[in-house]
Amino acid sequence: MRVVFMGSPEFAVPTLQALVDAAHEVFCVYTQPPRPGGRRGKELTKTPVHQLAERLGIEVRHPTSLKSAEEQEKFTALDADVAVVAAYGLILPQPILDAPKRGCLNVHASLLPHWRGAAPIHRSIMAGDEVTGVTIMQMEAGLDTGPMLATVRTPVEDKTTGELTEELAELGAQLMVGTLIDLDALHAVEQDDEAATYAKKIDKAEARIDWSRPAAEVVRHIHGLSPFPGAWFEMEGLRVKVTRAELAEGSGEAGTVLDGDLAIACGEGAIRPTRLQRAGKPAMDRAEFLRGNAIGKGAGLK
Repeated sequence: MRVVFMGSPEFAVPTLQALVDAAHEVFCVYTQPPRPGGRRGKELTKTPVHQLAERLGIEVRHPTSLKSAEEQEKFTALDADVAVVAAYGLILPQPILDAPKRGCLNVHASLLPHWRGAAPIHRSIMAGDEVTGVTIMQMEAGLDTGPMLATVRTPVEDKTTGELTEELAELGAQLMVGTLIDLDALHAVEQDDEAATYAKKIDKAEARIDWSRPAAEVVRHIHGLSPFPGAWFEMEGLRVKVTRAELAEGSGEAGTVLDGDLAIACGEGAIRPTRLQRAGKPAMDRAEFLRGNAIGKGAGLK
């Protein structure tokens, strides 16, 4: 097929590569514009999809909006068979959705209608879901409301958002390739709107660890926000991120260190961070962290 690809972050990269490997004619890529990043935030940084498309010799477009008649006409003129969308980052107006012959197909990182919206992987982990997955959806004007063409499932277990994102990106890439092969034979299934849940965008204000919550919730909170924005607590006025943790034995006043190996009491039970990071320092395993940061039994964490 003649494919226009629309995506921006690392999550979208495997799908673009898989489409090219499957010998589809991916002749144009839409992605978010380069933005300040790099050293001291001064250099404009291209999205991961932009960088891959350039290596593959594919035309790249990065409009700030698709709402203008001019941009919509440019898109329609591409005369694509299908647009494949994966975490693009812009709303697609109806003329864009209608332009490709087979419409726009989206790689969404949840089992729809569960976790529609911006942060499905974070929210799935934080909510304690046992299973998540990827849905290939025929896009329409609503937020992730379109008919479903294919799904794949995977256990959440104790994975972080970073780990699960990598896994779902690969699963979604292969599922999209298979969907395009079988597109004529697939029967689209309408979503049950009454069963829908919404994965709102992660707010950095959510990142502070609330030790009054049950230990299992605290672990899920930590894993759901790892690696970004990173759940954190304060120690002697310094912010410490926890990027991985496990349940621990013991109980006590919430936020109190229970032993010399950094078991921390929660509202119910306790957790033990296994990987931590102080501001301006690299992340490190707990034993290495404790060698440089003495946190004794009885210390109170905020």
